[in-house]
Amino acid sequence: MRATLNLVLILVLIATLTGCGFQLRGNYKLPETLQSVSLKSQVSKELNEHMQQRFAHSGIKLSDEAQPITVHLTSDKLERRTLSLFESGQVAEYELLYQVNYQLIQNQRLLLERTVEVARDYQDDPNFALAKTREREMLVDEMRAEASRLILQQIISEMSE
Repeated sequence: MRATLNLVLILVLIATLTGCGFQLRGNYKLPETLQSVSLKSQVSKELNEHMQQRFAHSGIKLSDEAQPITVHLTSDKLERRTLSLFESGQVAEYELLYQVNYQLIQNQRLLLERTVEVARDYQDDPNFALAKTREREMLVDEMRAEASRLILQQIISEMSE
């Protein structure tokens, strides 16, 4: 009796999750046109690697040959702004802004041109300069990964319409 009740509850849970459209993060339904793309890049090596990993994880094949769809990463920029200061006048907190411009080209025609921005705050402490430098590097890498996720999400959304 208890096993049957557990089975029914599991089936109801599965039906509810699939019925509401739930899917794992990063698990995209690819349109036919995005099965294979070409990636051009004029950005940092790290962002380019994140994009390649994101495409591979999503089941999109990257090709160096001319493809009907080309994703062109035109520029990326990292800015650091001061958010707050210590009483001594030293910077206490920064805001990192990472901006990526990209184009989606289909059959030699510009289909889409967009900018993705990712922002993070971090506290600075001059007494722990080495640790804070490492923390900043990790934040920037995380921001590049987030930007690559947003770019892919926007491309899939645009191509699905």
